[in-house]
Amino acid sequence: DGTPINLRIEIDEATGNATFDFEGTGPQVLGNHNAPPSVTYSAVIYSLRCLVGSDIPLNQGCLAPISFKIPKNSLLHPSSEAAVVGGNVLTSQRLCDVVLKAFDACAASQGCMNNLTFGDDTFGYYETIAGGHGAGPTWSGKHGVHTHMTNTRITDPEILERRYPVMLHTFEVRKGSGGRGKNPGGDGLTRVIEPLTPLTMSILSERRSRAPYGLNGGEQGKSGLNLIERAGMDGLCVNIGGKKTTNLNIGDKLIIHTPGGGGWGVPSEGGPGDGEEANRKRKAFIPVGNGSLAAFAEAQFTT
Repeated sequence: DGTPINLRIEIDEATGNATFDFEGTGPQVLGNHNAPPSVTYSAVIYSLRCLVGSDIPLNQGCLAPISFKIPKNSLLHPSSEAAVVGGNVLTSQRLCDVVLKAFDACAASQGCMNNLTFGDDTFGYYETIAGGHGAGPTWSGKHGVHTHMTNTRITDPEILERRYPVMLHTFEVRKGSGGRGKNPGGDGLTRVIEPLTPLTMSILSERRSRAPYGLNGGEQGKSGLNLIERAGMDGLCVNIGGKKTTNLNIGDKLIIHTPGGGGWGVPSEGGPGDGEEANRKRKAFIPVGNGSLAAFAEAQFTT
């Protein structure tokens, strides 16, 4: 919505302490994407652990040398009356973008989780939709993945259509939505859902007006776009914006285009940052488990 998130980082080279000063961040909003200070702490500790060249435990000690200045009644320190449900799934992503950009670490990822819900008086369904991953100095962005502080998976198409009154027409990579660069950004996704009975839907998403930035000469990724194609109206499409609750009629098509990731480095025509050559150079994405549950599972197979 245009609310600024400002950050100034001061690092004491003698002690290693740092101050993250968010003075100048915009006021709390009437909507629900205000974020309590705990979300800011989590985004900073996550970003710093990404930047550190070795594994460190996830605990309060990571923040011991860090101090925070967050203005009260701001987007990042709202009053007790403010709505905050979107702060954990949207504003947290934008915070990661801000922190990583401050360190010139990598281009922006999709900056969003594309939270979609639909239902009626008898059921409710909630999913998050992945998007493009931002590129960096030694990697190209991945297509259609969740990034940063996320931990969700999407329902299999067969299960979705069997259990809920919807038809999934399209679920594919949104080709060309990642930013060009020496290392290109990852592409977002396109998801098209048709209700088979009247439903109410809500979308909570970001990066619909401001595209994910590229870095070091890389180009920005494409913004996301949420549309409804109305049934029986000769292909009429309505842009519903980034955050909306509305009704879906039988035969309507809900079309979600998720953002692409930003590119890193100046692209060269026909070079490794373009087209099929870039895709061939992408390394396969291999998910790696972290945390106590992953450690426990790994321990069961070691002697």
